[in-house]
Amino acid sequence: MSQLVIDHLDQQTGRPASSRANDTTTAPGLRRHVTRMATSAVDRLQAFLVAYSLQALRICLGLVFLGFGVIKFVPGLSPAEAIASATIDRLTFGLVSGHTAVLLTAVTETVIGLTLVTGKFLRVGIVVLGGALIGIMSPLALFTAELFPHGPTLLGQYVLKDIVLAASALVVAAYALGARLHTGSDD
Repeated sequence: MSQLVIDHLDQQTGRPASSRANDTTTAPGLRRHVTRMATSAVDRLQAFLVAYSLQALRICLGLVFLGFGVIKFVPGLSPAEAIASATIDRLTFGLVSGHTAVLLTAVTETVIGLTLVTGKFLRVGIVVLGGALIGIMSPLALFTAELFPHGPTLLGQYVLKDIVLAASALVVAAYALGARLHTGSDD
């Protein structure tokens, strides 16, 4: 298919106006302009994400832990109270059980949440989080039959989401220990 382009002479150069590099009145010129604008927008988005995404992840993860921890202080309020108690009971070989196990879980999750949200004592919070992840993930191995009898129960789904929390915790821990995102090509 052919295309008819009518060139107007540029008053200053005497050349056809469509030959200017920044001309957006032709398809190739418009394409270059749109490509530059899109590339610039993507670069600005990338810089924004590098600057703020890990802090946002840290704070959001902290809010989740803080929320789950605080509700465990009120007996009967947390849907995970029974599984938390049973898990701690099993992991401590019966030394810590019942309300004490739930209270220990509440304190641990609240401390983790506060360190992540505030950024204060972050390395301590990361160490506590590392230990807590053992307890957080344990129900998947300890109570598999109860959580997934013929598919995931509601409690099974509640515990299963902890995989995402664990992965997020790994990213936050890497950042807290010095890893950094950098801008660059994905090639």
